Amino acid sequence: MSSSSSTTTVDDAPAAADPGRSPWPVFWIASSAVFLVSLDGTMLFAAFAALREAFPAASAADLSWVLNAYTVVYAAMLIPAGGLADTHGRKRIFLLGTTLFLAASAACGLAPSVEALVAARVLQALGAALLTPASLSLVLAAFPVEKRSVVVSLWGAVGALAAAVGPSLGSLVTAHWGWPWAFYLNLPIGALALWRGAALLREHRRDDPAAPRRRLDLVGMGLLILGVGALTLAIVQAEARHWRREELGLIAALGVAALIAFVAWARVARAPLLDLALFSHATYRYVNLATLAFGTAFAMMFFAFFFYMTSIWHYSLPLAGLAVTPGPLLVMPAAILSGRLAARHGHRPFLVGGALVYAASGLWFLRVPGVEPAYLTQWLPGLLLSGIGVGMVLPSLAAAAVARLPAPHYAVGSAVNQATRQIGAVLGVALTVLLLGHAGLARADFTPLYAAHVALALLTGALCLPVNTRPGAAR
Repeated sequence: MSSSSSTTTVDDAPAAADPGRSPWPVFWIASSAVFLVSLDGTMLFAAFAALREAFPAASAADLSWVLNAYTVVYAAMLIPAGGLADTHGRKRIFLLGTTLFLAASAACGLAPSVEALVAARVLQALGAALLTPASLSLVLAAFPVEKRSVVVSLWGAVGALAAAVGPSLGSLVTAHWGWPWAFYLNLPIGALALWRGAALLREHRRDDPAAPRRRLDLVGMGLLILGVGALTLAIVQAEARHWRREELGLIAALGVAALIAFVAWARVARAPLLDLALFSHATYRYVNLATLAFGTAFAMMFFAFFFYMTSIWHYSLPLAGLAVTPGPLLVMPAAILSGRLAARHGHRPFLVGGALVYAASGLWFLRVPGVEPAYLTQWLPGLLLSGIGVGMVLPSLAAAAVARLPAPHYAVGSAVNQATRQIGAVLGVALTVLLLGHAGLARADFTPLYAAHVALALLTGALCLPVNTRPGAAR
């Protein structure tokens, strides 16, 4: 097992930025690409109806792969992509991922068939997985220790904000310009990030340039891709009619077996993809468990908003998208304030407090909204609570996860947290479809979903109680 994780921490590692060189251009380049990835991850939910009109001969099962292929590949490739960034250069992998993401976005918009669109989405997911962990590791290396809590919270807030506004922006874009523009929207922003990134980003220096480069763990990478990919596939296809339960059970069992084999391999490999010693630290372990719980709750509540407004209040999809926008607008200020205070006091108060605020928002939606539209009095207060809660929790989880990471494992260590959140989102969407994916929805159908949201938020808070990222605290 690699020994680096026990000797060098983020707190020990010097900032890579030159003293006279502002690190903020690195942040904006890296976060703009991640903004596009997060935006693309949710914008297509609003464009799905337009895709059905564009490809009338395709079945709903075939079209679902436009979403599911991206989800499966992205979740499966995040951690291996983090390993590539740590071994082959963060700038190199970031630029490669951004290039692939942009090329695939253009191919998606030009796709003449569902099959071509699904193939382009697979490549797009691969590009997204390559650039995301590399992005955060570039940000970590650019800033000094005392500023990392704020900038990582801000980086996480950018992604959370993009994911939250994706459906509303997607509904507006597809209504006015058509579904291809849900993909073309990526091109100008991504091209700017690619151009400036090539000029301004710097490749990280290894602690010992004379030492041999860490070898890529191909066995571990293959086992992890198989394990996470199979489990994600089993979850997203749980309600699909063209899969038998026995088949999905076998796929899930294959995924579990591959993950067990991955852990066994990581224990004996000389240079494993993921150093399991990371999980011996309580903060890292509990933050990732909390990320799984909160990622599930976030996805459940977010998509329940659209189900409720379109099915119970009979809002149009563009109007529903506009109606949920005030909540996401609070994510960024809540994240900035939490990040600044966490730099002095640690993340635990904001993780636990934010989880309680998010639980309160779920309780509001469980008890208050009725069958007649009353947006200002029955919906907006709960929406604002949810935005504050998300702004306090999601970025703080990302920041707490990397607060004690070993310097040589920036990308793969952060990718574990991002992959955990992605799996939580997959679970949340699957549970939402299971509970609400039928015709003739009634107000009572939302009760178990909001109850689960409250329970998961409280579980998140409980899991964050052992988290300790106060400056100077022992790991």
